[in-house]
Amino acid sequence: MSVFISYIFLGLSLAAPIGPINAAQMDKGIKSGFLHAWFLGLGAVTADVVYMLAVYMGVVHFLETPFMQTFLWLFGFFVLVYTGIETLQSAGRIEFSTQRSNESLIKSFLSGFFMSISNPLTILFWLGIYGSVLARTAASYGTSQLIVYSSAIILGLVLWDVAMAGIASSFRKLLTSRLLALISVISGVSLIGFGVYFGIQALKVLMG
Repeated sequence: MSVFISYIFLGLSLAAPIGPINAAQMDKGIKSGFLHAWFLGLGAVTADVVYMLAVYMGVVHFLETPFMQTFLWLFGFFVLVYTGIETLQSAGRIEFSTQRSNESLIKSFLSGFFMSISNPLTILFWLGIYGSVLARTAASYGTSQLIVYSSAIILGLVLWDVAMAGIASSFRKLLTSRLLALISVISGVSLIGFGVYFGIQALKVLMG
C-alpha cells in the first residue's frame, strides 16, 4: 500500500511544475469556474495517458523522429500562442457573475488535451520518467503490477487537476477584478512565451 501511495505522490510531483497547462488552468478557473478548469486539466491528463501508453507500447520511438518533432513543436507553437492571445484579449472582460460560462466543457477539455498532446517536452518527459518507472516496476514487482502502479500515477495527476481547479475557482471569489485581470495577463504572456520557445525549437530542428 505504501508503494501505491508513493506512486500517487509521483503523479502529483509530475503534474506540479509550472507550465502552460497550469497557467491555462488557473486562467480558466478564474474566468469560468471549477468545472471548466477541471475539464481543461482532465484533457491534459488524457494526453498524458496517451503518451504513457505510447511509451508502454514502444511507439514513442516514432514520435522522436525529426519530422514528428518538428510537427509537434510547430503545432504546440500555434496552440499556445493562439491560447495566449485569446487569454490576453479576454483579460479585461472577467465578469463576476453566478451564471455559467457560455463555453462548452468539451471545448475546455479539448483545449487542455491539444495543449498537452502537442508538447514534445511531454514526450521526452514521459519517455524519461515513465520509461524508468516501467523498467523499475517490472524488475522489482513483475509486469502484473504495472497497471496498478500506472493507475496510481494517473490518480496523482487527477488529484492535482482537482486541486488546481479548486484553487483557481477560489481565486475568482477572493480577488478583486483588477488582480484577476492581472493574473490573466500574466497567464496569457506565459502561454505566448512557451509558444515562442516551441517555435524556436521547431526552427532548430528544421535548421539542424
